[in-house]
Amino acid sequence: MAITRLLIANRGEIALRIHRAAHEMGIETIAVHSTADADAMHVRLADHAICIGPPPARDSYLNTAAIISAAEIAHADAIHPGYGFLSENAQFAEIVEAHGITWIGPKPEHIRTMGDKVEAKRTAGALGLPLVPGSDGAIDCPEEAAKIAAEIGYPVIIKAASGGGGRGMKVCTGPDELETLMQQAGSEAKAAFGDATVYLEKYLGNPRHIEFQVFGDGNGEAIHLGERDCSLQRRHQKVLEEAPSPVISSEERNRMGGIVAKAMAGMAYRGAGTIEFLWENGEFYFIEMNTRLQVEHPVTEAITGVDLVREQIRVADGKPLSVKQEDIEFNGHAIECRINAEDPWTFAPSPGLVSSYHAAGGMNVRVDSGLYAGYKIPPYYDSMIAKLIVKGRTREGCIMRLKRALEEMVIGGVKTSIPLHQALMNEPDFIHGDYTIKWLEEWLAKRSA
Repeated sequence: MAITRLLIANRGEIALRIHRAAHEMGIETIAVHSTADADAMHVRLADHAICIGPPPARDSYLNTAAIISAAEIAHADAIHPGYGFLSENAQFAEIVEAHGITWIGPKPEHIRTMGDKVEAKRTAGALGLPLVPGSDGAIDCPEEAAKIAAEIGYPVIIKAASGGGGRGMKVCTGPDELETLMQQAGSEAKAAFGDATVYLEKYLGNPRHIEFQVFGDGNGEAIHLGERDCSLQRRHQKVLEEAPSPVISSEERNRMGGIVAKAMAGMAYRGAGTIEFLWENGEFYFIEMNTRLQVEHPVTEAITGVDLVREQIRVADGKPLSVKQEDIEFNGHAIECRINAEDPWTFAPSPGLVSSYHAAGGMNVRVDSGLYAGYKIPPYYDSMIAKLIVKGRTREGCIMRLKRALEEMVIGGVKTSIPLHQALMNEPDFIHGDYTIKWLEEWLAKRSA
């Protein structure tokens, strides 16, 4: 049965992105929203809108019963979860399918496997992906951890098996602090994710964060759409992404892309996914897989011409991939700036009324945002309010176009991270593509010194 009515179980720019793709496919959209998002752009544009609860996410966007009820009331035949919230919740995916509604996402068992960092690492290794040296699985014994750490060499990093965002992660430089840091990481993980399980890996000194976009049809066919460089991070949160990476050669891209596509085919993976690696001295090391659409997916769309959301809907509807590996061509260079409602230097949130708004435009400039003049940014959710995506024929041309686009972008009434991005565009290290996952925090520390 073809998808005709799609419920968007998310908010903000990604909800609007899904609405646009669905409408271009002739599919009706149903927006669910909290009371805080009653005036959101995707709610205004959707064919139907249903309020599912008060502002706190746990009472609305994380409220499974409310979302399923809304889907049944509106006769939705599919649910797209976007990213964040319930997008990587295997139980939610199972409930959606149990109600006879099409889940626009990977199979629940793949979400569950890859959501457990220990199981994901084990699975990735079995599929032939290169791993960071470390424990084979969870560790709860300090003696075992000390033995592994001695074998692979300090420093090591202790990581939570569940969750992400930098919580439950501790870098250990020597055996004297190992047991204490294991306890701290476990306590943080328990508080944040309800799971105290941790594992141990070699801590790479100064790597880049490189991720590959993959896509499978669920029946053993899978492709890759190249890599993204997401190394500009603050507290493990991405700030800016680009594709392709300035440090990856076409030979490396083809080799690693072939490996990840083969791995996804071996899993019979369905839909969009991202395989994340740390890259150092020409070597890739698997760190995790995200079984959903990524915030930074537009840079991949820009250089490949493939609409990833449309492809998600098609595959969920039982259709084959619309492109084969040999159809994928990488053209030009794209950069995405995440624009947040926050102080650009202290990063303090800055919700409030948007007094004026003008989106940057021109050739190969894309803005994904639900903002408009008079919109009130609520204080309850993530601070990202827009994504500015620019494409150029070359990386140098892309940076010049991005500088111009950032000058044009107007968001009045609140503080935003636009000045941060403008400063980054003038940094020699960024211009030359010479940065790692540590670079941004070190640069910010020097600025504030």
